[in-house]
Amino acid sequence: MQRLIAALALSSAAAFVAPVAPAASTALRAVEEFEVGVQAPAGFFDPLNYCEDQPESFARRRAVERKHGRISMMAFVGILVHNADIEFPGYISKSQGVKFSDIPDGIYGFSKIPAAGILQIFLLTGLIELAWWPASNYSGDYGIGFWGKKWQGEDKLQKLNAEMANGRLAMLGVAGNMLAEGQTGMTFKEQLLALNFNPFA
Repeated sequence: MQRLIAALALSSAAAFVAPVAPAASTALRAVEEFEVGVQAPAGFFDPLNYCEDQPESFARRRAVERKHGRISMMAFVGILVHNADIEFPGYISKSQGVKFSDIPDGIYGFSKIPAAGILQIFLLTGLIELAWWPASNYSGDYGIGFWGKKWQGEDKLQKLNAEMANGRLAMLGVAGNMLAEGQTGMTFKEQLLALNFNPFA
């Protein structure tokens, strides 16, 4: 009986002890800037546990995600502009008689760009990657702010999160557009005009 009373007393006393907070995730503790890009509803999204196994590589992965998001945002704007028939005047290759307006919309237009033009694209990309903005620079800060305005604190975090979210959507948008064009043979504009996006059409 005495043992039962003692056990009940100890268990009731435990109710007055503050609960021990669960230890922070190893991934979150190991990552310095995990708050950037951590947004609802996914939160800290790491389904393959890269940050558990390779926390030191998080900065690189986040920088790569940011870079791909920026490229995809520009690519999607390019899709919209080109499908609106807004092109540079004149020739892309005068020697071959190819005008900018001769390049068709969509992914198939890439094959119509002269080889010298493709080479220029790769050279410019290589120059940016190796000289102007090397891949080892993970900051993502071009030093010009947002339209010339520098942000700090919570405002800066909000802008960075918005950029990450828009970049992720752009990556999905560009990939979806390319898949749709490959499957249907229709450009973005043709898809819109055909109301292919409308499930009730």
